[in-house]
Amino acid sequence: MAKYFGTYGIRGKLDMLTPEFALRMSSAFGEHINGGKVLVGRDARLSGEMLEHAVIAGLLSSGCSVLNLGIVPLSTLEFEIRKLSAAGGVMITASHNPPEWNGLKFADKDSIGISREDGAEIEKVFESGRFKKADWNQLKKVENYPLALEEHADALRKTIERRHTLKESPKVVLDCGNGVASLIAPKLFKEFGCKVTTLNSQLDGSFPGRNSEPTPQNLQELMKAVVALKADMGVAWDGDADRVIFIDEKGGYIYGDKSFALCVDIALRQRKGPVVTTVATSNAVADVAKERGGSIEYVKVGGPYLSRRTKELNAVIAGEEAGGVIWPEVHLGKDGFITALKILERMCKDGRPLSSLIAGMPAYYNSKARLECPPDRKQTVLKKFKEKVRGDGKINDMDGVRIDFDDSWVILRASGTENLMRIFAEARSQKKADEILRKYKRIVEKL
Repeated sequence: MAKYFGTYGIRGKLDMLTPEFALRMSSAFGEHINGGKVLVGRDARLSGEMLEHAVIAGLLSSGCSVLNLGIVPLSTLEFEIRKLSAAGGVMITASHNPPEWNGLKFADKDSIGISREDGAEIEKVFESGRFKKADWNQLKKVENYPLALEEHADALRKTIERRHTLKESPKVVLDCGNGVASLIAPKLFKEFGCKVTTLNSQLDGSFPGRNSEPTPQNLQELMKAVVALKADMGVAWDGDADRVIFIDEKGGYIYGDKSFALCVDIALRQRKGPVVTTVATSNAVADVAKERGGSIEYVKVGGPYLSRRTKELNAVIAGEEAGGVIWPEVHLGKDGFITALKILERMCKDGRPLSSLIAGMPAYYNSKARLECPPDRKQTVLKKFKEKVRGDGKINDMDGVRIDFDDSWVILRASGTENLMRIFAEARSQKKADEILRKYKRIVEKL
């Protein structure tokens, strides 16, 4: 069992994620992939530059050469891994976590993130302290690579039929959250003929505009701005821009599984095949996949599991309820920019507002809660919960404990990045979803 790796990489505050830690873990990663060319990128967090130097030093010490992309979105690094035929990549980011956090996301040569299971092998090298050391005359170079952002943007341009968006000139409000989305999104949307208003578009690793996670509570200003400006759509990204959330023209917050269901509908109109999603994703996705002639494949929660299964199945699309979607024709990582452009294109093609497109998706309602739980208690809680609810419905314990009922479900799973248990419920009405959540939340609280 991995001690440090979560669902995708490692996250921590500076009392744990020190420069020494980053150097040693990066050296262990370099040994794990047996050297080669490794790409390094970071988001705008204040501790990023310090950790960047440590990561590069660790990679060099293990015999790797380094291409430093600088401050880029995670999806840019993942795109460039395959484009440049690199052996892997390291992104210094804590994604949607608060500014005092940082993290290390490691990816392999296919731009697939290192999962908790693979991370356990890297941790063995890390804990042993017996690293492969390059001799002084075998140390490779560090080179800066300033072309990454434009190369990624160019690949994004090719995913959209420009004539549809230029004809419509939709009005959009983009909330970049003081993160790396500001390096690509405003320019790209303007290129496609949009009238763009930006919020929090200045890079600032302290996230002064809003908290990085694009939750309804954190996007109140965006929701108000969309209504005040009579915009067609609002778009918000997290700190490393792999996740994206949409606001409709009425100021309504669209949860990630609803926007993913729309993406599945878009993708399966182009090509039939498998759709990969997590056990915590809405049944709306499965319903759309079935209607459009696709099939559904469930995996554990986390980008690496989505990416790996997408590659194995040659899947059409993959995604999760938190707002991350994989478009494998470009790369195997979650890309919040492609998702936003695809939905923009669909709006312009159909000539329908976003609220109408979402209303056309199967109607499900969800309710969510978080419960504090120390790491050493998580598995015990899950085991006791499974025993307690046995017989309530069909149980899936691939990742946590999911109970499926006739037209609803509930899942309890341990967070891979925080000291939390997460519990989600879904039903055909909000009232029923709330009732299911309350019932099973009380069970967990008594364990």
